[in-house]
Amino acid sequence: MSNRLLQIAALTLAARLLAGLAPAAADDKPLELNDRRELLVDGYLIEKLQDLRLVSHEPRDEGVVLRFDKPWEGAFCGYTTVIKDGPLYRLYYRGLPKAKGDGSNLETTCYAESQDGITWNKPELGLFKINDSWKNNVILADAAPATHNFSPFLDTCPEALAEERFKALAGTEKSGLMAFVSADGIHWQRRGAEPVLSKGLFDSQNVSFWSEAEQRYLCYFRTWTGDGYTGFRTVSRSTSTDFIHWSDPRAMSFGDTPMEHIYINQTHAYFNAPHLYIAAAARFMPNRRVLSEEQARQINVDPGYFNDCSDVVLMTSRGGTVYDRTFMEAFIAPGIGWSNWVSRSNYPALNVVPTGEDEMSIYVNQNYAQPSACLHRYSLRRDGFASLTASYQGGEMLSKTLTFSGERLLLNFRTSAAGQIGVEICEESGKPIPGFTLAECRPLIGNELNRSVVWTHGESVAALSGRPVRLRVVMKDAHLYALQFSR
Repeated sequence: MSNRLLQIAALTLAARLLAGLAPAAADDKPLELNDRRELLVDGYLIEKLQDLRLVSHEPRDEGVVLRFDKPWEGAFCGYTTVIKDGPLYRLYYRGLPKAKGDGSNLETTCYAESQDGITWNKPELGLFKINDSWKNNVILADAAPATHNFSPFLDTCPEALAEERFKALAGTEKSGLMAFVSADGIHWQRRGAEPVLSKGLFDSQNVSFWSEAEQRYLCYFRTWTGDGYTGFRTVSRSTSTDFIHWSDPRAMSFGDTPMEHIYINQTHAYFNAPHLYIAAAARFMPNRRVLSEEQARQINVDPGYFNDCSDVVLMTSRGGTVYDRTFMEAFIAPGIGWSNWVSRSNYPALNVVPTGEDEMSIYVNQNYAQPSACLHRYSLRRDGFASLTASYQGGEMLSKTLTFSGERLLLNFRTSAAGQIGVEICEESGKPIPGFTLAECRPLIGNELNRSVVWTHGESVAALSGRPVRLRVVMKDAHLYALQFSR
């Protein structure tokens, strides 16, 4: 262990001993990590921080990947979903060339696909005759109001039937949410004649998925805080064991944070840690007008769509009816140029997907209500939504009491050339366990997704598996994105 980290450790240890660190109360069960990957996106693991902070990381704009330039697509395309299906990426979105067509047969559901999540093509499927031609990428037409906000997912439930490998919900307040199923993600049929969810307003993209952690289907959908369409646009949740019969809706809470309009919630199980739900949501700012009428004319935006603005915020959930809003700041802020500052632009697609060994991508609709309407791809480091961050002066984190199963402790981290990370495993009281102290830890220096923590004896932590412990992480000029006890 370096002298600098030992100095930090000594100072913070003295402060901790003075303050006292009592063992967990009898009814305070340790966190059961098992071998799950845990991201540093909230306070779930954290008992105390000393000169460290949680920081969100804004994704990098990689540019336009799809233009909504077909006659049946147009300026009002939206409510996009991206699904990684093995080696194939599937993209679904509403086609709507004219304003004021919500919930009507002017809307279609369109489809594109990709081998890498970067270069997309629109296959000529020949399923529906649009504008006197069968040469189009439409998978659903003349199916109002389902084509308004059709939102599919790949069903990972072990008991899912092959002919229902893909499922979707769609509809409006008038129709309720209707269930659809598909074997291949392209040919869809409605499942049952009646809506499966009717207690909601549904005037948004209403998303669903199979939760491995909760062993049931979840649906997160649009409600309002007031009667009818009054108050704030918000989110409610229902659950189901069969995708047909759903529980009564329960409103999601947002902790001790100001209410904001959440237009689309885009809640989904994160692919690299499915017990953690990521919600890259659209924050809508009604009547927060940025453009003048002259500026709006210059970019040829529809006259009804420049009186508001919006961005993307990051919310997370670990089940139940609670969103964590550790970060109130924008996750993806509108870009440079007037086109980004119009109503209902910057709406994210559903799902963050891997697009490389060390990269993941999120997709965002931009230039809404304009002839230049398109989809952008944004990239992030894998697991890199946020990190526990240390300055050059350094600091430390003490975890809550936890148990794990595994043989190694892996970190996703980045340091500067001058920075480093050290890990100590402690008793519940905070007393270092011999063999796993900071003095015996080999400093972690570099930029890696999965690096084992190594002590003098080696990397094995198997002797502590199942035992209540705390982690003490001492950092200098570094970011810690995630950790995992691996088998």
